[in-house]
Amino acid sequence: MKKLLFLILPILALFSLSSSNLPNTSIGNGQQPQVSVDGKGIVRVVFGAADQMFCATSTDHGTSFGKPLLVAKLPEMHLGMSRSPQFASSKHYSVITAMDKTGNIHWYQLNHATAKWKYMGMINDLKGSAPEGLMNIAADDKDNFYAVWLDTRTGKQNQVYFSSLKVKALQWSKNIMAYQSPDQHVCECCRPSIAVKGTSVALMFRNWLNGSRDLYVTRSSDQGKTFSPAVKMGMDTWKLNGCPMDGGGLRISPSNAVQTVWQRKGDIFYATPGDPETYLAKGRTCSIAGNGTNPLITYQTGDTLNVVKFPQKVPMIIGTGGFLKAAQLNANTSFFVWEQDKQIKYLKM
Repeated sequence: MKKLLFLILPILALFSLSSSNLPNTSIGNGQQPQVSVDGKGIVRVVFGAADQMFCATSTDHGTSFGKPLLVAKLPEMHLGMSRSPQFASSKHYSVITAMDKTGNIHWYQLNHATAKWKYMGMINDLKGSAPEGLMNIAADDKDNFYAVWLDTRTGKQNQVYFSSLKVKALQWSKNIMAYQSPDQHVCECCRPSIAVKGTSVALMFRNWLNGSRDLYVTRSSDQGKTFSPAVKMGMDTWKLNGCPMDGGGLRISPSNAVQTVWQRKGDIFYATPGDPETYLAKGRTCSIAGNGTNPLITYQTGDTLNVVKFPQKVPMIIGTGGFLKAAQLNANTSFFVWEQDKQIKYLKM
Protein backbone atom coordinates (compact mmCIF):
# COMPACT_ATOMS: atom_id res chain seq x y z
CA MET A 1 0.00 0.00 0.00
CA LYS A 2 2.83 2.40 0.87
CA LYS A 3 4.49 1.59 -2.45
CA LEU A 4 1.21 2.34 -4.24
CA LEU A 5 0.86 5.71 -2.51
CA PHE A 6 4.49 6.45 -3.36
CA LEU A 7 3.59 5.99 -7.04
CA ILE A 8 0.27 7.89 -6.95
CA LEU A 9 1.42 11.04 -5.14
CA PRO A 10 3.91 12.17 -7.81
CA ILE A 11 1.21 11.68 -10.46
CA LEU A 12 -1.20 13.88 -8.49
CA ALA A 13 1.51 16.48 -8.08
CA LEU A 14 2.17 16.47 -11.80
CA PHE A 15 -1.55 16.89 -12.53
CA SER A 16 -1.77 19.87 -10.21
CA LEU A 17 1.11 21.50 -12.07
CA SER A 18 -0.54 20.95 -15.44
CA SER A 19 -3.95 22.28 -14.41
CA SER A 20 -4.86 25.77 -13.28
CA ASN A 21 -6.69 25.84 -9.96
CA LEU A 22 -6.42 29.60 -9.65
CA PRO A 23 -9.69 31.48 -9.24
CA ASN A 24 -10.98 33.31 -12.31
CA THR A 25 -12.96 36.51 -12.26
CA SER A 26 -15.88 37.79 -14.31
CA ILE A 27 -15.78 41.06 -16.25
CA GLY A 28 -19.45 41.10 -17.22
CA ASN A 29 -22.12 39.62 -19.45
CA GLY A 30 -21.07 39.03 -23.04
CA GLN A 31 -19.61 36.83 -25.74
CA GLN A 32 -16.55 36.42 -27.96
CA PRO A 33 -13.91 38.43 -26.05
CA GLN A 34 -10.78 39.90 -27.61
CA VAL A 35 -7.77 41.18 -25.65
CA SER A 36 -4.94 43.60 -26.35
CA VAL A 37 -2.11 45.15 -24.35
CA ASP A 38 -0.88 48.61 -25.34
CA GLY A 39 2.63 50.05 -25.08
CA LYS A 40 2.06 51.14 -21.48
CA GLY A 41 0.91 47.72 -20.35
CA ILE A 42 -2.77 48.65 -20.13
CA VAL A 43 -4.93 45.59 -20.77
CA ARG A 44 -8.22 46.02 -22.60
CA VAL A 45 -10.89 43.41 -23.24
CA VAL A 46 -13.56 43.97 -25.89
CA PHE A 47 -16.67 41.81 -26.23
CA GLY A 48 -20.18 41.82 -27.61
CA ALA A 49 -23.63 41.44 -26.09
CA ALA A 50 -26.57 41.27 -28.50
CA ASP A 51 -26.07 44.31 -30.75
CA GLN A 52 -23.75 46.18 -28.37
CA MET A 53 -19.97 46.20 -27.93
CA PHE A 54 -18.15 46.88 -24.66
CA CYS A 55 -14.58 47.60 -23.58
CA ALA A 56 -13.23 46.84 -20.10
CA THR A 57 -9.88 48.32 -19.05
CA SER A 58 -7.26 47.23 -16.53
CA THR A 59 -4.59 49.70 -15.40
CA ASP A 60 -2.93 47.20 -13.04
CA HIS A 61 -1.68 44.77 -15.70
CA GLY A 62 -4.76 42.57 -15.80
CA THR A 63 -5.27 42.08 -12.06
CA SER A 64 -8.61 43.92 -11.97
CA PHE A 65 -10.93 45.67 -14.40
CA GLY A 66 -13.19 48.68 -14.23
CA LYS A 67 -16.83 48.54 -15.25
CA PRO A 68 -17.18 47.71 -18.96
CA LEU A 69 -17.82 50.80 -21.05
CA LEU A 70 -20.45 50.72 -23.77
CA VAL A 71 -18.57 51.65 -26.94
CA ALA A 72 -21.50 51.56 -29.37
CA LYS A 73 -24.71 49.89 -30.38
CA LEU A 74 -24.75 48.43 -33.89
CA PRO A 75 -28.10 47.12 -35.16
CA GLU A 76 -27.88 43.64 -36.70
CA MET A 77 -24.31 43.19 -35.47
CA HIS A 78 -22.65 39.83 -36.18
CA LEU A 79 -21.84 37.96 -32.97
CA GLY A 80 -20.89 34.33 -32.41
CA MET A 81 -18.73 31.71 -34.20
CA SER A 82 -15.86 34.24 -34.50
CA ARG A 83 -18.24 36.76 -36.07
CA SER A 84 -17.68 39.35 -33.40
CA PRO A 85 -16.09 42.75 -32.76
CA GLN A 86 -12.35 42.57 -33.50
CA PHE A 87 -9.81 44.55 -31.53
CA ALA A 88 -6.21 45.76 -31.65
CA SER A 89 -4.11 48.33 -29.80
CA SER A 90 -1.03 50.29 -30.81
CA LYS A 91 1.03 52.80 -28.83
CA HIS A 92 -1.47 55.66 -28.80
CA TYR A 93 -4.71 54.22 -30.21
CA SER A 94 -7.05 51.25 -30.08
CA VAL A 95 -9.46 50.19 -32.82
CA ILE A 96 -12.60 48.04 -32.74
CA THR A 97 -14.18 46.76 -35.92
CA ALA A 98 -17.71 45.37 -36.01
CA MET A 99 -19.69 43.95 -38.92
CA ASP A 100 -23.40 44.19 -39.56
CA LYS A 101 -25.47 41.58 -41.38
CA THR A 102 -25.96 43.82 -44.39
CA GLY A 103 -22.24 43.45 -45.14
CA ASN A 104 -20.58 46.58 -43.76
CA ILE A 105 -17.47 46.85 -41.57
CA HIS A 106 -17.74 49.67 -39.03
CA TRP A 107 -14.78 50.95 -37.03
CA TYR A 108 -14.35 52.78 -33.76
CA GLN A 109 -11.20 54.44 -32.46
CA LEU A 110 -9.98 55.08 -28.93
CA ASN A 111 -7.43 57.83 -28.35
CA HIS A 112 -5.52 56.64 -25.28
CA ALA A 113 -4.81 60.23 -24.26
CA THR A 114 -8.48 61.19 -24.04
CA ALA A 115 -9.87 57.73 -23.15
CA LYS A 116 -12.83 58.37 -25.46
CA TRP A 117 -14.18 56.10 -28.18
CA LYS A 118 -15.33 57.62 -31.47
CA TYR A 119 -17.22 56.15 -34.42
CA MET A 120 -15.09 56.65 -37.54
CA GLY A 121 -17.06 55.16 -40.44
CA MET A 122 -16.64 52.04 -42.58
CA ILE A 123 -13.60 50.07 -43.73
CA ASN A 124 -15.03 48.36 -46.81
CA ASP A 125 -15.17 50.91 -49.63
CA LEU A 126 -17.99 49.05 -51.40
CA LYS A 127 -21.18 49.06 -49.37
CA GLY A 128 -22.52 45.61 -48.44
CA SER A 129 -19.47 43.72 -49.74
CA ALA A 130 -18.74 41.74 -46.55
CA PRO A 131 -21.97 39.90 -45.59
CA GLU A 132 -20.21 36.83 -44.16
CA GLY A 133 -19.08 38.82 -41.10
CA LEU A 134 -15.58 37.31 -40.82
CA MET A 135 -12.51 39.49 -40.36
CA ASN A 136 -9.46 40.20 -38.18
CA ILE A 137 -7.31 43.26 -37.42
CA ALA A 138 -3.79 43.93 -36.13
CA ALA A 139 -1.62 46.93 -35.24
CA ASP A 140 2.09 47.70 -35.32
CA ASP A 141 4.03 49.75 -32.76
CA LYS A 142 3.81 52.93 -34.86
CA ASP A 143 0.02 53.41 -34.75
CA ASN A 144 -0.66 51.75 -38.10
CA PHE A 145 -3.60 49.30 -38.28
CA TYR A 146 -4.31 46.49 -40.72
CA ALA A 147 -7.44 44.50 -41.59
CA VAL A 148 -8.31 41.31 -43.47
CA TRP A 149 -11.80 40.03 -44.25
CA LEU A 150 -13.93 37.91 -46.56
CA ASP A 151 -15.44 40.03 -49.33
CA THR A 152 -17.90 39.12 -52.11
CA ARG A 153 -17.39 42.04 -54.52
CA THR A 154 -15.41 39.87 -56.98
CA GLY A 155 -17.69 37.46 -58.79
CA LYS A 156 -20.14 37.54 -55.87
CA GLN A 157 -17.92 34.96 -54.15
CA ASN A 158 -15.86 35.25 -50.96
CA GLN A 159 -12.24 36.26 -51.55
CA VAL A 160 -9.58 37.60 -49.16
CA TYR A 161 -9.49 41.40 -48.96
CA PHE A 162 -7.10 43.75 -47.17
CA SER A 163 -6.84 47.39 -46.09
CA SER A 164 -4.61 49.48 -43.85
CA LEU A 165 -4.93 52.61 -41.73
CA LYS A 166 -1.87 54.84 -41.59
CA VAL A 167 -0.95 56.69 -38.43
CA LYS A 168 -3.43 59.50 -37.64
CA ALA A 169 -5.35 58.88 -40.87
CA LEU A 170 -9.11 59.21 -40.80
CA GLN A 171 -9.85 56.68 -43.55
CA TRP A 172 -8.64 53.19 -44.39
CA SER A 173 -6.76 52.63 -47.63
CA LYS A 174 -8.33 51.50 -50.88
CA ASN A 175 -9.42 47.87 -50.42
CA ILE A 176 -7.33 45.35 -52.34
CA MET A 177 -7.82 41.66 -53.02
CA ALA A 178 -4.93 39.86 -51.32
CA TYR A 179 -5.96 36.44 -52.61
CA GLN A 180 -8.46 35.04 -55.09
CA SER A 181 -9.18 31.33 -55.14
CA PRO A 182 -8.87 29.64 -58.56
CA ASP A 183 -11.78 27.41 -57.44
CA GLN A 184 -14.24 30.33 -57.30
CA HIS A 185 -13.98 31.17 -53.60
CA VAL A 186 -12.19 30.56 -50.30
CA CYS A 187 -13.85 28.81 -47.35
CA GLU A 188 -16.85 30.96 -46.48
CA CYS A 189 -17.27 30.24 -42.76
CA CYS A 190 -13.73 30.46 -41.33
CA ARG A 191 -12.35 33.75 -40.06
CA PRO A 192 -9.08 34.88 -41.70
CA SER A 193 -6.20 35.96 -39.45
CA ILE A 194 -3.62 38.73 -39.65
CA ALA A 195 -0.27 39.42 -37.96
CA VAL A 196 2.10 42.38 -38.29
CA LYS A 197 5.74 43.03 -37.41
CA GLY A 198 7.48 46.12 -38.75
CA THR A 199 6.72 46.31 -42.48
CA SER A 200 5.85 42.61 -42.64
CA VAL A 201 2.18 41.58 -42.83
CA ALA A 202 1.00 37.95 -42.85
CA LEU A 203 -2.51 36.74 -43.66
CA MET A 204 -3.88 33.25 -43.07
CA PHE A 205 -7.16 31.90 -44.40
CA ARG A 206 -8.84 28.57 -45.02
CA ASN A 207 -8.90 27.86 -48.74
CA TRP A 208 -11.15 25.71 -50.88
CA LEU A 209 -9.08 23.99 -53.56
CA ASN A 210 -9.97 20.72 -55.28
CA GLY A 211 -12.43 19.94 -52.51
CA SER A 212 -9.89 20.51 -49.69
CA ARG A 213 -10.28 22.97 -46.81
CA ASP A 214 -6.65 23.67 -45.89
CA LEU A 215 -5.00 26.73 -44.34
CA TYR A 216 -2.90 29.03 -46.54
CA VAL A 217 -0.61 31.97 -45.74
CA THR A 218 0.25 34.93 -47.93
CA ARG A 219 2.82 37.51 -46.87
CA SER A 220 3.72 41.13 -47.63
CA SER A 221 7.05 42.84 -46.95
CA ASP A 222 5.80 46.34 -47.82
CA GLN A 223 2.96 46.92 -45.32
CA GLY A 224 0.39 45.25 -47.54
CA LYS A 225 1.00 47.01 -50.84
CA THR A 226 1.73 43.64 -52.47
CA PHE A 227 1.34 40.02 -51.34
CA SER A 228 3.29 36.89 -52.22
CA PRO A 229 1.67 33.74 -53.65
CA ALA A 230 -0.22 31.85 -50.93
CA VAL A 231 1.51 28.84 -49.33
CA LYS A 232 -0.36 25.85 -47.91
CA MET A 233 0.25 25.04 -44.24
CA GLY A 234 1.19 21.43 -43.44
CA MET A 235 1.78 18.43 -45.66
CA ASP A 236 -1.55 16.61 -45.32
CA THR A 237 -4.91 17.81 -46.63
CA TRP A 238 -8.56 17.86 -45.52
CA LYS A 239 -11.09 16.80 -48.11
CA LEU A 240 -14.37 18.14 -46.78
CA ASN A 241 -17.72 18.92 -48.36
CA GLY A 242 -18.62 21.50 -45.76
CA CYS A 243 -17.11 24.22 -43.60
CA PRO A 244 -15.16 23.62 -40.36
CA MET A 245 -16.05 27.12 -39.03
CA ASP A 246 -12.59 27.22 -37.44
CA GLY A 247 -9.92 29.53 -38.87
CA GLY A 248 -6.99 29.14 -36.48
CA GLY A 249 -4.46 31.89 -35.87
CA LEU A 250 -0.97 33.13 -36.67
CA ARG A 251 1.75 35.42 -35.42
CA ILE A 252 5.13 36.74 -36.58
CA SER A 253 7.90 35.72 -34.17
CA PRO A 254 10.75 37.96 -32.92
CA SER A 255 12.93 36.34 -35.61
CA ASN A 256 10.36 37.36 -38.28
CA ALA A 257 9.09 33.80 -38.82
CA VAL A 258 5.40 33.13 -39.44
CA GLN A 259 3.98 30.68 -36.88
CA THR A 260 0.49 29.22 -37.32
CA VAL A 261 -1.94 27.04 -35.39
CA TRP A 262 -5.08 25.46 -36.82
CA GLN A 263 -7.43 22.50 -36.73
CA ARG A 264 -7.79 19.64 -39.20
CA LYS A 265 -10.21 16.74 -38.68
CA GLY A 266 -10.50 17.62 -34.99
CA ASP A 267 -6.71 17.72 -34.42
CA ILE A 268 -4.72 20.85 -33.51
CA PHE A 269 -1.49 21.47 -35.43
CA TYR A 270 1.36 23.97 -35.28
CA ALA A 271 3.12 24.82 -38.55
CA THR A 272 5.47 27.25 -40.23
CA PRO A 273 5.41 27.84 -44.00
CA GLY A 274 7.17 25.10 -45.94
CA ASP A 275 7.63 22.76 -42.96
CA PRO A 276 5.68 19.66 -41.84
CA GLU A 277 2.96 20.30 -39.27
CA THR A 278 3.40 19.36 -35.61
CA TYR A 279 0.51 17.61 -33.88
CA LEU A 280 -0.47 19.15 -30.54
CA ALA A 281 -3.79 17.76 -29.31
CA LYS A 282 -7.40 16.91 -30.04
CA GLY A 283 -9.55 20.04 -30.12
CA ARG A 284 -10.73 23.11 -32.00
CA THR A 285 -11.04 26.93 -31.80
CA CYS A 286 -7.30 27.48 -31.41
CA SER A 287 -5.31 30.71 -31.33
CA ILE A 288 -1.69 31.78 -30.95
CA ALA A 289 -0.27 34.74 -29.04
CA GLY A 290 2.82 36.04 -27.26
CA ASN A 291 5.70 38.39 -27.89
CA GLY A 292 8.56 36.08 -26.96
CA THR A 293 10.32 33.19 -28.63
CA ASN A 294 7.86 30.57 -27.42
CA PRO A 295 4.23 31.30 -28.40
CA LEU A 296 1.16 30.64 -26.28
CA ILE A 297 -1.25 28.32 -28.07
CA THR A 298 -4.82 28.06 -26.78
CA TYR A 299 -7.51 25.59 -27.79
CA GLN A 300 -10.56 23.84 -26.43
CA THR A 301 -11.42 20.16 -26.13
CA GLY A 302 -15.15 19.90 -25.52
CA ASP A 303 -15.68 22.76 -23.06
CA THR A 304 -12.24 22.42 -21.46
CA LEU A 305 -9.94 25.34 -22.26
CA ASN A 306 -6.22 24.64 -22.57
CA VAL A 307 -2.95 26.47 -23.18
CA VAL A 308 0.49 25.17 -24.14
CA LYS A 309 3.71 27.15 -24.33
CA PHE A 310 5.16 25.81 -27.55
CA PRO A 311 7.38 23.79 -28.09
CA GLN A 312 6.06 22.25 -24.87
CA LYS A 313 3.03 20.09 -25.53
CA VAL A 314 1.72 19.37 -22.01
CA PRO A 315 -1.43 21.51 -21.67
CA MET A 316 -2.47 23.59 -18.70
CA ILE A 317 -6.22 23.79 -18.08
CA ILE A 318 -7.36 27.41 -17.84
CA GLY A 319 -11.09 26.87 -17.27
CA THR A 320 -14.27 25.77 -18.98
CA GLY A 321 -16.33 27.47 -21.66
CA GLY A 322 -15.20 28.62 -25.09
CA PHE A 323 -13.34 31.14 -27.24
CA LEU A 324 -10.18 31.33 -25.09
CA LYS A 325 -7.75 34.13 -25.98
CA ALA A 326 -4.33 34.90 -24.50
CA ALA A 327 -1.91 37.81 -24.16
CA GLN A 328 1.63 37.75 -22.81
CA LEU A 329 2.19 40.48 -20.21
CA ASN A 330 5.88 39.76 -19.62
CA ALA A 331 8.30 36.83 -19.73
CA ASN A 332 6.66 35.18 -16.71
CA THR A 333 3.03 36.33 -16.73
CA SER A 334 0.17 35.72 -19.14
CA PHE A 335 -3.43 36.88 -19.32
CA PHE A 336 -6.36 34.73 -20.48
CA VAL A 337 -9.94 35.67 -21.30
CA TRP A 338 -12.88 33.54 -22.46
CA GLU A 339 -16.65 33.18 -22.40
CA GLN A 340 -18.55 30.88 -20.06
CA ASP A 341 -22.35 30.81 -19.96
CA LYS A 342 -22.37 34.26 -21.63
CA GLN A 343 -20.08 35.65 -18.96
CA ILE A 344 -16.62 37.07 -19.78
CA LYS A 345 -14.07 35.39 -17.53
CA TYR A 346 -10.40 36.19 -17.11
CA LEU A 347 -7.31 34.81 -15.40
CA LYS A 348 -3.86 36.27 -14.87
CA MET A 349 -1.06 33.83 -14.08
